[in-house]
Amino acid sequence: MEKQNFIHNLKFKQMAKITRMNIAEHLLDYQLRMVGKTRIDILDDDKFFFNTTMTREQLTEFKEYAIPLLQKTFKFNKTKAENTFKFFRDQFGVRIKN
Repeated sequence: MEKQNFIHNLKFKQMAKITRMNIAEHLLDYQLRMVGKTRIDILDDDKFFFNTTMTREQLTEFKEYAIPLLQKTFKFNKTKAENTFKFFRDQFGVRIKN
């Protein structure tokens, strides 16, 4: 029952407008979709960080998407958006494949 509620909430949030309150979840979902995963897929995977990787090209694409979105959502300048993106990547980022 709890997992069904989580799935329903996840679907609802994907349709919601991106705001300061949900941008972290949106970026996490976007990043995971790039590597063919969802938050539901990684719930049961204790080693998801080691099992999930993205290429440098995917990272560049993600960065090109996320920084302007952060600028727009928070009214940041580019430097502040880049620093916020770096923090997000350090906390929630998928590993980069060498």
